[in-house]
Parts: sequence; structure tokens; C-alpha cells
Amino acid sequence: MIHLARPEDLPVIEGIVAEAYQPWAELIGIRPKPMDDDYAAHVAAGYVHLLEEEGETAGLIVLIPEDGVLLVDNVAVAPGRHGRGLGKRLLAFAEAQAREAGLGALRLITNALMKPNIALYERLGYEITDRRRSGPRDVVFMRKRLTE
Repeated sequence: MIHLARPEDLPVIEGIVAEAYQPWAELIGIRPKPMDDDYAAHVAAGYVHLLEEEGETAGLIVLIPEDGVLLVDNVAVAPGRHGRGLGKRLLAFAEAQAREAGLGALRLITNALMKPNIALYERLGYEITDRRRSGPRDVVFMRKRLTE
């Protein structure tokens, strides 16, 4: 089940994000941007969706509507739940949300060193649209067009 997060979910959200991104922080040498996001503001805006599995929050996705596109701002799965297809379920949910909102595409931004994630996004139909330096980060921009 996927549902909108509530303010009381904030500790769980922040915990999953911290655990999910810590290995990437070690690889990249800097904290990934999602580790420093304002999740209280995201929850208040209705952007955070939680995936429940076996009565516990197993993952989350942050979806921000933009002009004609839905930004997948963050996808995080609790490390103990990796390998179960939960990230794919969250991304499929994002597609359904975009279609329901009449948006023609999804976009996301990731770090170039997150190669397994980039490979997953490409398998799911995302294409790299740009790559550039952003401060200390090497950033990859990806987009998935939705068909009717």
C-alpha cells in the first residue's frame, strides 16, 4: 500500500533516507542532496508517499509536480528491504500519479556515481538528457516520456 505521509511519519522518513543514502555518501564523498532535504515541508506540501509492507514503512518517494512533468525528487527503500522490487513499485506509482495529473513525463536527477540506480532507471525507460557538474557533484538528468 502506498499513501501520503503525515507529519508524525517524519522520524521514519528521515531514518529511511539516512540509512538508504549513507552508503552513497561514502562512495561519493559528500552527502547526497536527499539527506539534507526539508521533509517536514515536503510532507506538508503533500509530496511524500510511503510504501507500507508487512505493517512497516519500507520505502518512500517524493513527487513534485512541475510544468508538464512530475519530478521524482527522491526514491528511498529501507536497506533491509532491498532486492524486493520496492523501488520499481514506487516508480510505477510515480508514473500512475503523473498520468492521473495529465503530465506527459517524469524527470529525475541523480549522481553520476550511482551507476546501479542509473541502470535501473534506463531499464524502466528513462533517458539521460544532460550531465553536468553542480558544485562538488557530477549530476545526471533523466527523463521518461509517458505515452497515452
